Amino acid sequence: MPGKARINLAGRNHEVLEDISNRITRIAEKYGVAYSGPIPLPTKKLRVPVMKTPSGQGTGHGNATWEHYEMRIHKRLIEMEANKRALRRIMGTDIPEEVNIEIELEE
Repeated sequence: MPGKARINLAGRNHEVLEDISNRITRIAEKYGVAYSGPIPLPTKKLRVPVMKTPSGQGTGHGNATWEHYEMRIHKRLIEMEANKRALRRIMGTDIPEEVNIEIELEE
């Protein structure tokens, strides 16, 4: 009985993640491997509040003014059978630096 491979993708650009996940599913279809996904996981939002003025006084009546920066980390999950040829092909795929990919093998 073949094991399972769980592929986690994470990155800031959701369009690049969709492209990579579509490539992985096409590889799985080409080799006839059963797969499920890509499943979109909850987006992680990293927020950083920064004070606008260096003195800390702000503008007006002593109110400090803040800017809020946000970075979103999008995630996708693909599960498939652990087919040796398909996994080699996935590992040989050109993945951009901005995308983090993890492959976990289960029995």
